Parts: sequence; structure tokens; C-alpha cells
Amino acid sequence: MSLSPSPSSPTPHVVAVPAYSERLGLPWWCWAAGVALAGFAAVELWMGAGGVRAWLPFALLLPATLAGLWWLGRVRVAVADGELWVDDAHLPVRYVADAVPLDAGGRREVLGVGADPLAFVVQRPWIGGAVQVVLDDPDDPTPFWVVSSRRPTELAAALLAARDAA
Repeated sequence: MSLSPSPSSPTPHVVAVPAYSERLGLPWWCWAAGVALAGFAAVELWMGAGGVRAWLPFALLLPATLAGLWWLGRVRVAVADGELWVDDAHLPVRYVADAVPLDAGGRREVLGVGADPLAFVVQRPWIGGAVQVVLDDPDDPTPFWVVSSRRPTELAAALLAARDAA
């Protein structure tokens, strides 16, 4: 009897660890300001009323505000399994010609008046940096992607490393 596994036994699916992963969440002060504004609005609607009008604004506005703030910060950016994932959009790294890290000024220039209307953009105003991913796909009219990132140099390096490895 051999201790090595037989070739017919199934091997478990191994999920690759992403080369880069980041969530484009809101800063803490946006959460505090949002909850405070929702609380102030609920107090204004309450205005000392009794019955259902006493608790309904709080029961509706505060959870709705928390859900909205969560929704704004739900986008995840990752480089894994030979693809760039931005929320539910994905791009195989074999189509990446270049990845350029951008600071706030560079992002403003790329997305400014002369911006290409066919570009794919996932931009969050509370995040200063971004990465411009230039594409090399003759079948795709999209010239480039612009993706917000708190660590644009790391994202660009991970993209180029994944492209070179593929």
C-alpha cells in the first residue's frame, strides 16, 4: 500500500491569494457625519410627536443611512488569478499594456475636460490616488480603465507583475 495519493482522487480547489486587494471604503468621518445628519433629520421629523411618529423617523432614517454609507464603500479592487477585479467587472491581465499610478492632480487631468468618453471609470472622490490601466485589446473599444486606489503604486506594480507572469 502506497502512502502517496492515487491519481484518481480529487484534489481540493485551491483559491489563490490575491496579489493585491483593497476595499474603497468611506473614511470614518463620513460615517460620523452621515449618522449625525440622519439623527438630526429624525429629530426634526419627530418634533415631540407621540405614537408612531415618535419612533418611525429613527427606525427608518438611521438604518437607511447606514445601508447607504455601506453601499458607497462596498467596491473592492483586487488583482488575483490573472485578472483585475473592480467590484463585479474584471479584466484579464493579458490585455494590460501599461499601468500608470496617478496622484490627485494626475487623476484630475485624466478625467478632466479632454477625457475619453469610452474609458471605464471607477472613481471615488474621497480617495486621492488612482491607476490608469492602458489596454491592448483590438476587439475592445475601451482605451483604458481608471480605478481609484489608496495605494496606486502598489496596485500598478501588482498589475504589471501579474501581466508579466501570465
